[in-house]
Amino acid sequence: MSRSDDVLKVHRLAHGGGSAALLEWLAVRLGGWTGVVHADPGADPGAGAGAVAGRGQGQRPPEAAVRGAAEMGARGVRSAVLHGSGSATLLFALDAGRALAAVLPLPHAPDAAALLADAAVPLALVLRAEETERREGRAAIAEARAREAVLHLLMNGGLSAAHQIAEALRPPLPDPIRLYVAECRTGRRAEVARLCQELTGGRAWVVPCPVYVRHLIILVPADAPAVSADHAPLAGALSAVAPDCAVGVSGELALSQAPTAYTQAFHALAVARGRGERHARFGPGPELALAAHEAGADWAGALLAPLHAYEPRRPQDPGGQELRATAHAWLNFGSHATRLLKVHRNTLSARIRLVETLLGLDLARLGDQAALSLALRLTPGAGRGSAAAAPAAAPGLDAVLRDPRLTEWARSHLSRLTGPDAPPGARATVRTWLAHDARLVPAAAALGVSVPGARKRLARIEVVLERSLLQSPSVRYDLWLAHRAEELAE
Repeated sequence: MSRSDDVLKVHRLAHGGGSAALLEWLAVRLGGWTGVVHADPGADPGAGAGAVAGRGQGQRPPEAAVRGAAEMGARGVRSAVLHGSGSATLLFALDAGRALAAVLPLPHAPDAAALLADAAVPLALVLRAEETERREGRAAIAEARAREAVLHLLMNGGLSAAHQIAEALRPPLPDPIRLYVAECRTGRRAEVARLCQELTGGRAWVVPCPVYVRHLIILVPADAPAVSADHAPLAGALSAVAPDCAVGVSGELALSQAPTAYTQAFHALAVARGRGERHARFGPGPELALAAHEAGADWAGALLAPLHAYEPRRPQDPGGQELRATAHAWLNFGSHATRLLKVHRNTLSARIRLVETLLGLDLARLGDQAALSLALRLTPGAGRGSAAAAPAAAPGLDAVLRDPRLTEWARSHLSRLTGPDAPPGARATVRTWLAHDARLVPAAAALGVSVPGARKRLARIEVVLERSLLQSPSVRYDLWLAHRAEELAE
């Protein structure tokens, strides 16, 4: 093979296969060890390609190559040859304190030095390109995690901290907002995220959902103008451009109400899946937190006081605010909360048991889950001082639910179950499902239908209620509270 053929091969490998393919070919072509070593023996191999080798990848470079690179660096020369017992080490400087080294048995091919010299320049270039790609990948991961952290703060009342982190990212957090939840095929989230930015002129705050791998969470300024040429809203534009997507849209809310906006958009998504246009806006209806705020604030503060006052025994254990965030995530996402909180399922279970102990609740029961869910909604961003502020004799949950405003809310909330559009037996189906702690298997048995049959019934009721029942965040807590309030009124 001529030198020109070798040079052409070197450049093709550098362009198509990268440094590993080039070093592998050099090792086979020269019949010895070939790799990249640092001229500085104390340099971190992870900073470059110090551990990359042609033969024996992942192994430590031969001692002769390491010693030769160090000596070459100390002398300030660009190339060197060291002879040992039965072998020769050929070295050529690259950049960043690295050298291309080949440890070859004697006698080696006469064109070895020329081939290594020809390979040094394209190898240096491809190493630099690979390092740039790795840095960009790390930066992208860091930005994604920072955006997820902002979302997590918004969902747990950390508005000030969310704004501080978001200042380093673009665009700024909008306020007020409409929140969109877009559901698309696995692997298409990046494409849909890019579409969101294009359709909103870069004003959308887009975060891949940390819980559901097919969901994107999109915060858009509520005053954003039309986002496409035909003046369709973002949801319609996304559905038109990406027909496999379904999009749920919240109402217009303040940024501080991001948790409510997310729940609204999630419920709207359940409706959008069954529509031909594949998008839906959250249906009008009374909000439980608004109806119960005046009557239930004291009760919620008293219930959560032990949680807010909790001080862990060890610094590494979760405090009251972290337990609150854990309870909120678990109520919304169940076992999937591990993805949001980045904890092991055993850690999640242990934290929920501690919350049960502190609050005196049995969170295996839907009623206690509903009570905790309402209390958390009525005390957004509550801190350690809440324990001291809680009244000594707060009303119980039943006393709160007897309030006429809650009775009115409950009847309005449940009216669709008996309306003209409701499936036959909708009210009985929901009541049975709630009586069995929203578990399908025992509810199906009590209804005398199969589990798939019970699931289909609830899916039809989702359309009527315009709320999600089967997938969390679910409206099951509000339904339980509404049924209880109606029972107390009667």
